[in-house]
Amino acid sequence: MSETTPSEQKAASTSLGDLLGEVTRNLSTLMRQEIALAKAELKETATTSAKGAGMFGGAGYAASMVVLFLSLALWAGLAYLVGWGWSGVIVAVLWAIIAAILFVVGRAQMKKVNGAPQTVETLQEIPETFKRNEENR
Repeated sequence: MSETTPSEQKAASTSLGDLLGEVTRNLSTLMRQEIALAKAELKETATTSAKGAGMFGGAGYAASMVVLFLSLALWAGLAYLVGWGWSGVIVAVLWAIIAAILFVVGRAQMKKVNGAPQTVETLQEIPETFKRNEENR
């Protein structure tokens, strides 16, 4: 014979109305806590995302200034060696490589965004809690 759990003993000695009231209060408290956790995690995620977006913006501005001035200088310098047309192609290929590097760095920063992993984890535990209580019946 299995022993009765504390929750089964309480259920046997408490009215249905009181039990439902307690369940309602507990669920309400749990939901408020989950919402507070989600807000905190999303605020942290938004901060990290804003930093990544700022990096993208700064990289874009810096890249445009560098492209403008160094491209003109490099194009003019290479024109003496290979001609104006080919020097323009060489400069364009160089900046395409730099753009790819900036993209990879920015993407790595955005991958650091976690979302709300703790909230997701704890919300997944709620149905499991109900299943455990149903199994004890």
